[in-house]
Amino acid sequence: MSENKENQPSAADEIDLGQLFKLIGKGFNRVFRAFLRGFLYLKRNIFWLIGLFIVGVLLGYGLRSLTGIKQELTVIVSPQLDNIDYLQDVVDELQANLKTQDTAFFQQMGMDIAYLKGFEVELTPLREAKTDAKSSRMVFLEALQEFGNNEAVGDIVRTELLEQTTKDHRITFYFKDPVKGEAYARKFIEYINSNEYYNSLNATYAENAQNRIRRNDSLIVQIDRLIQNYTERMLRESASSQGQLVLDNAEPLDVPALFDQKNRLIRDVEERKLEIIRRQNAIRVANFGKPHQVNTPLYGKKIVYIPLLLILGFFVWSFLKYLNTKAANLENKA
Repeated sequence: MSENKENQPSAADEIDLGQLFKLIGKGFNRVFRAFLRGFLYLKRNIFWLIGLFIVGVLLGYGLRSLTGIKQELTVIVSPQLDNIDYLQDVVDELQANLKTQDTAFFQQMGMDIAYLKGFEVELTPLREAKTDAKSSRMVFLEALQEFGNNEAVGDIVRTELLEQTTKDHRITFYFKDPVKGEAYARKFIEYINSNEYYNSLNATYAENAQNRIRRNDSLIVQIDRLIQNYTERMLRESASSQGQLVLDNAEPLDVPALFDQKNRLIRDVEERKLEIIRRQNAIRVANFGKPHQVNTPLYGKKIVYIPLLLILGFFVWSFLKYLNTKAANLENKA
């Protein structure tokens, strides 16, 4: 009998469970009432909300037609000098003049200040510098050990060096008129390349490269003569077993070494010619893009955020009105 009494639930436990279920029921009722209040609020103000949405859409269309669709043009450039601060400084100068709308500055460049409203210039590096560059280099060198003396190692190292030392930058122009915008972007690039100091420096580089090319061509001609004379002599006389021709009172002629030297000179000439092409200006334009519409996210478009702002303002006004009513009721009761 005593055991059955102990197993039976006490009255206190039954009361606690009953109160718990009542609290859960009250919670659901409050949530449902809050949902109903929200539904009734939207029902009472549905015409206001629809009207504000329509007004916001019309305002968005109107502002877009007044301001115009923003265009974007991207130019990939590569500074041809060791110091890339010049590019950043001249872009900063252009940004400052655009911000202040310096009429005299742009008239000298043959630009109409009316078409420069909303014109922007932005400079960004094409590749960001790696923070863990030292550790990545160690991993790269360890990976190269697996290749041994493979000929592909030279190409891999050359590619990695170009990747690490690239100075390419992206100049982005923003404007409204696609025709004038592209023409003015070209004028800005011409202005960047109009620095007298860097032009004279590039001219010196080009002159030195031309002199080097002429000297290399002269040496190549001399090597060709030596090889030709050697060939003619071989046709007339017997050659030594080691592939060398001993001239009278002269040192032996090493023909394979001459061929190697000629190939090195030819490669040097090719590199100098490329250097002349690359160093014609302070910056080299790798790609000059075409104007295209700026891809604005949906939430950033006027036709979307203006209606949302109006509706949000209506909700804020309704909440303040509700607080004012509650405060007035408390004041009357007091």
